[in-house]
Amino acid sequence: MKTLSLDESSLIEKSKAGDVESFEELIISHKKKIFNIAYRMLGNLEDANDVTQEALVKAYRGIKKFNEKSSFSTWLYTIVNNACIDFIRKNRKDNVVYLDREYETEESSYTLQINSGEETPEQAFEKKEVQRLVHKAINKLSDDHRRIIILKDIKQFSYKEISEIIDCSEGTVKSRLSRARKNLKTIIEENLKN
Repeated sequence: MKTLSLDESSLIEKSKAGDVESFEELIISHKKKIFNIAYRMLGNLEDANDVTQEALVKAYRGIKKFNEKSSFSTWLYTIVNNACIDFIRKNRKDNVVYLDREYETEESSYTLQINSGEETPEQAFEKKEVQRLVHKAINKLSDDHRRIIILKDIKQFSYKEISEIIDCSEGTVKSRLSRARKNLKTIIEENLKN
């Protein structure tokens, strides 16, 4: 279990007492990652913004229930993950995951995948083609498999963090990830044949 810093612990206590400014200070370092998780799971800027705001409101309203058994960040990412799942269930539609675009928001800019420095046009084309195939394949995965691929392979959370976020054992995370990767590989291979 990650221990809280004195400053973070103090902000959590003030937030639990209803201090909005303390809560805003507490989440400021997490906002970009929260948004990126939502965006990668939902594939749409507008939906990601909406779900991010909804998750932050839920976190503020539920902070009194935060018992510090897990890190604050894991607790917060669990709320975001669950808000994304709820949104997907309510709005069953094709979700598109974009990995290679740079975007600007009012607060900052972010890149979902960084391009390497010196590329030949052929390398750039091949890279784009591979990304297109991977995007297409990820979008064909089930919601659960897409989520676990995003959390582990794209966002690079540890098995322990993922187990806390999706509320299951590390062994279950590993087996689900293994199945998700096999399914992703199968989908990519089928797409290459077509």
